[in-house]
Amino acid sequence: MLNKSLLTLALALALTGCGKAPEQTTNTASVETQAAVTQLAQAPNPWWQDAVFYQIWPRSFYDTNGDGTGDFKGIEAKLPYLQDLGINAIWLTPMFEAPSYHGYDFTEFYQVEQDYGSMQDFEQLVQAAKAKNINIILDLVINHISDKHEWFQRSAKGEAPYKDYFVWRDELPSDGWGPAWSTEVKPEAVWHYNEERKAYYYAAFGASQPDLNLKHPDVIAEMKKMAKFWLDKGVAGFRLDAVRYVQEDGPQQRADTQGTIDYWVDFTQYVKSVKPDAYLVAEAWVDLPVAAKYWGDGKGLDAGFDFEFGYKVLELLNVGKQNAEFGTMQQSASSTDNLLMANLQQRKTTSAPMEFFSPFLTNHDQPRLSWQIGQDFNKAKLAAALLFSSPGTTYIYYGEEIALTQASDKEHLHRRSPMFWDNSAQAGFSTADKVWVQRDDLFPPQAESSWWTPFLAAQQQGPNNVAAQQADAKSVWSLYKFLIQQKADRAEFGIAGDYNAEFLAEGKLLKIVRSLGDKQSLMLLNLSAETLAVPADLVPAGMTVTWQEDEAPELNAHQLQIWQN
Repeated sequence: MLNKSLLTLALALALTGCGKAPEQTTNTASVETQAAVTQLAQAPNPWWQDAVFYQIWPRSFYDTNGDGTGDFKGIEAKLPYLQDLGINAIWLTPMFEAPSYHGYDFTEFYQVEQDYGSMQDFEQLVQAAKAKNINIILDLVINHISDKHEWFQRSAKGEAPYKDYFVWRDELPSDGWGPAWSTEVKPEAVWHYNEERKAYYYAAFGASQPDLNLKHPDVIAEMKKMAKFWLDKGVAGFRLDAVRYVQEDGPQQRADTQGTIDYWVDFTQYVKSVKPDAYLVAEAWVDLPVAAKYWGDGKGLDAGFDFEFGYKVLELLNVGKQNAEFGTMQQSASSTDNLLMANLQQRKTTSAPMEFFSPFLTNHDQPRLSWQIGQDFNKAKLAAALLFSSPGTTYIYYGEEIALTQASDKEHLHRRSPMFWDNSAQAGFSTADKVWVQRDDLFPPQAESSWWTPFLAAQQQGPNNVAAQQADAKSVWSLYKFLIQQKADRAEFGIAGDYNAEFLAEGKLLKIVRSLGDKQSLMLLNLSAETLAVPADLVPAGMTVTWQEDEAPELNAHQLQIWQN
């Protein structure tokens, strides 16, 4: 499918050739028009359009030096694993120097997190990934930085030119300010007092993460300089954190302002001037019509996450409606709607093209899917089928391919704990006696680390790791590998393929069909805890089953069948 802006251009070019023109220029214009239209028609899709991305929390992926913390060399060591799985690209959550364990509060824009290794280690990782045809995008936080950053320290002192690099007020506002993703009026939640400057600064995500003044020309220029620095290192683009909040225009305009949209269009145009095929994906945790604004009529960001899709999957798996953390979502569809077709229809009718929206199940800011479904492997497989049957650039959160779960949701770090590679000590993640989640010094005072040892011991009682699941042809991991391969090999799973979801047997049986030309893939999902017979006429003649749990024709509780011609 061509980008909407390309189609518009092609139409404009075609119309140019339709008008009455001087005789001596008609042939030239016609030739140029035809050449342009042909070039557009033959233009390859962007490399990310039907790609599969794998989100890595570097601290938790793989530790190679025995310090209990994942590192760049660990990611490099696992590139063969990712290549075997079929991954096309990696999204690295923040890997710049930061005081926190999560890294969303940079103190440096041009230095890597020392816990993860050296700049040389990072550069080597990027090149090693490229050698395996795996692109790497970085998590870029432009909205805010750490209060320990030199800029903020000097701004607090009133030093030029840093004085206005942040948003300051002499008095605490009392005119309706509150959390940017809420209607709550609570100025003290976003305006924080600085003793040195004797003034209040705006920080939507907490006092330790002051918002940059992204209306200041120096700050705007520095963000572009920083992006170029990392593009020149070989990264393929950026996941852009908190895109909705870069410019505020008062208490009633804290998110999705026109200035914010314009900022991202300008940033995108600069990035594309440096690297035309750089990929920019927006974290806009909001309903699809609002998220679509960041496409900017083809001049803005390349993609945005479809948060709604993950919520629909959880609802279908009987988890119930979820709250949008750090986001604003209406989730208006009732449980009686065809949730999947409603989601698809909304994607189709926004101001952005279909390929703008990237489906995923959960990410680092949400409770793990497996934890929410009670670590039910069959439900995890249904979720995988729902994910890979949905059109668009697909994202997997590390560990979802083995139904990795979490101990609880008391702390967000439980959502980001180490990967389970095998059944050895520390799950094959590290040789350290203590891994990073056992270090109390990394966390706020209210956090505690005693949960890890019993959680690890309990998980080691079952096939909850990569090695065990790779040895099982019907494991969650094996299904992920199969689905990734289908997406790579079969065009109907791409953006151009038709998608239809139909609920049968009083909503207990879900039939999903992806088709393109004479190729068709059919998925049957038992959404119930009952055994369901598969009607003989449900599968067209000429199709063979390519995935099933049992040889029996019926579907047991929460089982999946895939048929293809």
